[in-house]
Amino acid sequence: MWLAFYVHHLDPFLVRFYGDIGIRWYGTAYLAGFVAAFFLLKWLARKGYGPLRETQVADFVFFAAVFGVLVGGRLGYVLFYRPQMILHPLEIFQVWDGGMASHGGILGLVLFSFIYARRHHISWTGIGDNLVAVAPLGLMFGRLANFINGELYGRPTTVPWAMQFPSELLDPTFPSDKVSAVVAKCESVIPALAQAVDPVRAIIAESRTNPQIREVLSQFLTPRHPSQLYEAFLEGLLLFVCLITIRLRFRQPNGVTTGFFFLLYPTMRIIGEMFREPDAPLTGPFTRGQFLSLFMFLVGIAFLVFAFRQKKTPAS
Repeated sequence: MWLAFYVHHLDPFLVRFYGDIGIRWYGTAYLAGFVAAFFLLKWLARKGYGPLRETQVADFVFFAAVFGVLVGGRLGYVLFYRPQMILHPLEIFQVWDGGMASHGGILGLVLFSFIYARRHHISWTGIGDNLVAVAPLGLMFGRLANFINGELYGRPTTVPWAMQFPSELLDPTFPSDKVSAVVAKCESVIPALAQAVDPVRAIIAESRTNPQIREVLSQFLTPRHPSQLYEAFLEGLLLFVCLITIRLRFRQPNGVTTGFFFLLYPTMRIIGEMFREPDAPLTGPFTRGQFLSLFMFLVGIAFLVFAFRQKKTPAS
């Protein structure tokens, strides 16, 4: 029998209007990231960092959010994690069900910022240095939203702060006999659950408000690392502190902060993924996130070599 670990029961809705209609924490996290990026980029522009003027920041953040983060993140999720969705194109647009890839969002921002810089005849690496310095806050908010949703949870553990996530019941690898036992016990607590179209999802929803259901689940769920919180700290807060410090230290040459982002982000991601339950088949000994991160080291080295060879001063 497991110890009395915390059974996750946070509601994914910040405000619920009716049924599954409302304001979700997941969407709020993205909005918070964009707002933080807007104010920080304006502050950097005011201080003379990078080629963007203060008057350009609002438009830049808006289009970066839409074409870089949202489109890139969603397409990255489809290509890297769920390629079968290509056969059902309408599912690609169902972003309210979750499913964004940070690697896809990063690639989307790289492409968008390159096109934006070419169109406005300003330094691409100068834009990038500011962008990567503020981006980790968006990553932090996204990981916190993952935690609130109870998704992308960690590997099994018995550390004192381990948690049990009811969404584990939806994992195809979760034993079917245990699922049946959970359903039977929960229906004995709340007989109305027997009438639910999807009893498992109904049990997960009920667990958010019913301690008796959580008590039943605690007997079957696996204690796991709250890896979303680890990643929020590593890929978010810690990475932000490192990069904003580097950005404020190096006004020149362009590309230094970008280079360090492509070295530090994969380092943080690889460490975080050591505690996270793989959400896709392994590539050799690596999770999908770790494998994709390996290529970023080469990009980081290339940016740093370019930066110190060019030694260009950012445009004012």
